[in-house]
Amino acid sequence: MENKKCISNGLEQRTGVKVSYCYQCGKCTAGCVLAQDMDYAPSYIIRLLQTKNEANDRRVLSSNAIWICLNCENCIARCPKEVDIPKVMDYLREEARKTRAINKEAKPVVAFHSAFLDSVKYTGRLYEVGLVAGFKVRTFRLTQDLNVVPSMLMKGKLHMLPDSIKDTGRIKKIFARTIEKSR
Repeated sequence: MENKKCISNGLEQRTGVKVSYCYQCGKCTAGCVLAQDMDYAPSYIIRLLQTKNEANDRRVLSSNAIWICLNCENCIARCPKEVDIPKVMDYLREEARKTRAINKEAKPVVAFHSAFLDSVKYTGRLYEVGLVAGFKVRTFRLTQDLNVVPSMLMKGKLHMLPDSIKDTGRIKKIFARTIEKSR
């Protein structure tokens, strides 16, 4: 019997990806440059989602693999059924954030992800100093790489003030619509 609360139901509805199409050939995992660093290989994540079991859903959401994925699309290029694993990983990351099921090893990745999105949300583009500051505050790595800052400033690689687009309000509206859609 299918569990109504399972992730794959929402995943298919929101992304259009049908994990049931996967027949576990393993080509996605074979083509994944980071599979050896993942706690669960891409094909295994898809298999866990296919079970439509809450315990397996929790395993997937609290895995480190969903945060390590680069979304390079090697997996979808190799998949004979064109299961869009990068789209699945994006969905799983957002679900993990919503349910606060983030793997503790992935916290620095999540901190970087959040700092990056905040930078774009408030300036309309990437502001490197804001990104780094946001990351450092979230991870308490305040002095890490501090020795390279003077050299980067001297070479013009870092700008203390952000460049912003003219209408940052439009960017904020895009973020608001995206957040509203994901609910």
